[in-house]
Amino acid sequence: MNTLKAIAVVAVAALAVPVAALAQEGDVEGGRDHPLLTRMPGYYISRYEEKEFEAHTFKVGEQDVQVEGHLTQIRYALASGAKEASRLQILRNYEAAIGKIGGKVLRSDYDGSSFLKVVKDGKEVWVHVDAYITSEWTLWIVEKAAMKQDVVANADAWHADIASSGRAIVYGILFDTDKATLKPESDPVLREIAALLAKDESLGLLVVGHTDMTGELAHNMKLSDERAASVVSALVTRHGVAAGRLKGYGVGPLAPVASNDTEDGRAKNRRVELVKR
Repeated sequence: MNTLKAIAVVAVAALAVPVAALAQEGDVEGGRDHPLLTRMPGYYISRYEEKEFEAHTFKVGEQDVQVEGHLTQIRYALASGAKEASRLQILRNYEAAIGKIGGKVLRSDYDGSSFLKVVKDGKEVWVHVDAYITSEWTLWIVEKAAMKQDVVANADAWHADIASSGRAIVYGILFDTDKATLKPESDPVLREIAALLAKDESLGLLVVGHTDMTGELAHNMKLSDERAASVVSALVTRHGVAAGRLKGYGVGPLAPVASNDTEDGRAKNRRVELVKR
């Protein structure tokens, strides 16, 4: 058995067996080995970061594949007085370790990178080993998973608001300055309003236009009424909503939700509200 193989066998014995993630003396605070893979002898963790949901790019042959899920990034640095491993030692150890537990090498670049994948307990685990600098090298480990949906679609949120309070506040419907002409950036919001109406076919809405307090009251009342009518028209003509389900009204600056003394407050007051009929 040559020297490289002996090192690989010894290290693989530790690497291939899943263990509880442990911190060692000298590791950065919070740093610990991944439960699936330990470290090379003589190294400590100089950087450790976990993200519940993130993406990392892996190379599969000549292709780049972006994998999303729980990401762990671990940077290992050579301890003082310890013997530095070669690039090939580091790569081959992790490749052999993953192979021993049923994984495979997706790509190995002898200049210091190896891309690995294993299915463990029904979950895909992707590993990127970057050992270009052998005194301080990095593991990226992604446990592939779909994102937990924390943000609901606007249509769902508005539906809930209308059910609980009878109205929903809508931002993102934009107009040309001091006009009732809808800007193209408003289209995604209009599509969501159409989706809301498609979700509940019995729902009828008052589309209520609001302005801030800037300018004359009479002008703002007229402008808000015209803007509400523009929204109704766009929903009917461009998004297929039945005209009988909508009615536009403008109330100008008469129902603020924030102070008109600041730009942030004025921006909140310039809005559309959907009120259940």
